[in-house]
Order: sequence, then structure tokens, then C-alpha cells
Amino acid sequence: MRAFVTGATGFVGSHLVEALLARGDDVTALVRDPSKANRRFPDLRPRYVQGDLRDEEALRRGATDVDVVFHIAGVTAARDLSEFREINEHGTRRVVEAAIQSAANLRRLLYVSSLAAAGPTSRGMRLTEEIAPHPLSDYGRTKLAGERIVEASGLPFAIVRPPPVYGPHDVEVRRIFTFAARGIAPVFADGQQELSFIYIDDLVSAMLAAAEQSPANRTYFACHPEVLTAEAFVTEVGRAVSEVRTGRARPPRLLVRVPGWAARVALGVNGLIKRTLGSRSVLTRDKVAEFLAEAWSCSPEALERDTGWRAQVPAVDGLRRTAAWYRRNGWL
Repeated sequence: MRAFVTGATGFVGSHLVEALLARGDDVTALVRDPSKANRRFPDLRPRYVQGDLRDEEALRRGATDVDVVFHIAGVTAARDLSEFREINEHGTRRVVEAAIQSAANLRRLLYVSSLAAAGPTSRGMRLTEEIAPHPLSDYGRTKLAGERIVEASGLPFAIVRPPPVYGPHDVEVRRIFTFAARGIAPVFADGQQELSFIYIDDLVSAMLAAAEQSPANRTYFACHPEVLTAEAFVTEVGRAVSEVRTGRARPPRLLVRVPGWAARVALGVNGLIKRTLGSRSVLTRDKVAEFLAEAWSCSPEALERDTGWRAQVPAVDGLRRTAAWYRRNGWL
């Protein structure tokens, strides 16, 4: 396969690049900083195109004569809606335009969206692809806008909507591991929010299955079939951290439930401070409705049916692997 990967040095993109190179595929990676890319890929390295989603010429060069474009780059935190739109929406449009102009024999444009684009569900009910999207945040709305651009492109596409992804090199879920190392397990409201997850290796295999084996022009949720409450998830994180540090899997000493009103106040203040400082955070008032929704669970059945793909790593195993990697690399 000749592949072009945006977001190649990010958490998901770098794992995909490593998997493609390990298979012997020809990989071109869009990177902003080649020196950072060299640190992430110390051994097998892709071909670099320096630029970002604003650089139309770099996108055209990257997409030239490839079989598959994996569009992974995006932002989960932004200072305002316009910044979300510039990357998640307009950046996706530029990738599509580059693929139309440069990838004459394109077999698939694979767009990594998000469960946030679909919106939440109710306890006991998993989202399927037939349910109309209803995102709650600027992030979710702009990822959905990216989906619509891909769908209208006329290119053969696949869209993958993962729930929260975790694994080695992740910096977002790492925050929960850091709390767990202090014996603390924070959850919003009563901790009974139902959640789907996916380990990074499973997401990479799902992306490859959707790109290579699925019928064209489909949207899929990619997740492990298990559903955990927020309380159960942070408890398993605590057990994983305890096991790699002491050899015994123990739950966190303190479960901290953050009431809805406190979440609104804290996230509102945090967002105001970040905007004042000109920095970005995923912990803003815009995300409160997501944190307090009853459930963010989805079904992988469509992807399983169409490609034969199956998630292989349940949370209890994936969290141990992640904690062990953090420990080995000084992140924990």
C-alpha cells in the first residue's frame, strides 16, 4: 500500500505509521517538525512532507499517487470555535481537495472522526450508525462537519468514529493514571456514566480493516464491545497502576465524585483562565454536557460484520499494558 498519513506524529497517527511500516508499506507522513518525527520514529521512518493542514501544497505533495489517504490530524482543544473549524473542518476540506487533485488512483480516503461527532446516548443503549448524530460540543460539531465534507467529496471513503482511545504514548488518558498514582480516582456526578473504549492497537487494526476490507462509503464505530462505567474504568486504572508499582492490583484509596454544579464551575473557570492566557484545554465549559451525559457507548457490530475485525484487548489488559509502558518510560 502507498499511504499518506496526516497527524503522523500524534498519538493515533504515529501508531498507524509504525504498523504500516512494519508491514512494508510505502508511507508518506505529513509532519510539522521533522526532528520531532525522527524522535518518534527512531528506526523505520516514513517519507516526510513538512507542513500542516493549512499548507495546500504540502497536502498535494503528500497525496500524490497514493492508494489510501489516512486523515487523522485534528484538534481536541482550541481557544474558540473558529480554531476548531480551521483545523477539523477547513483542514479536512483541504485534505479532500488535495486527494481529488493528486491521488488519481485513490482506493480509499479514511477519515478518523470521533464518538463526539455522534453524540451521547442513554444508559443501556449503544449508539449505532443508523442513529442521527447530535454532538454536544464545538469539537464534536466540527468533527461531524468534517464527516460531511468527506461524504460529499465523491471519493471512495470510510469514516471511523472511535470512543476514547488509550495506550502507550497517550497524553490525555495519562492524566487519569497520574491521579491513580496518588491513590485518587476522580469521576463526574455519580460515576455511573457508561463508556466505550478502545486500545490503540485495536484502533489501528480497525482503521486498516475499514480502509482495505469494508465496502466504500461507510461510517463505523470502532470500539471494544465491553462497556464500563466511569467509576469502573478509573478503578481499573488504579489497579493497573498499583500492579506495575507494587506487584499487587489494588483499587484507588479515594474515589472523588465531582457534582454537576461543581464541574460546571470548575470547567468554566478553567476555560476562562486558558482563554485569558491564550492557551488551550479540553477541560472547558463547552465540554460539561459531554462529561455529564448518561452514556457514551457504541456498538462495533457493523465494522465486525463488514470486515471481520474484532477488538482484541479488553480494558483490564490494555490498562495494564499502558501503565507498564508509562512506568518504563518515566511517565508515571
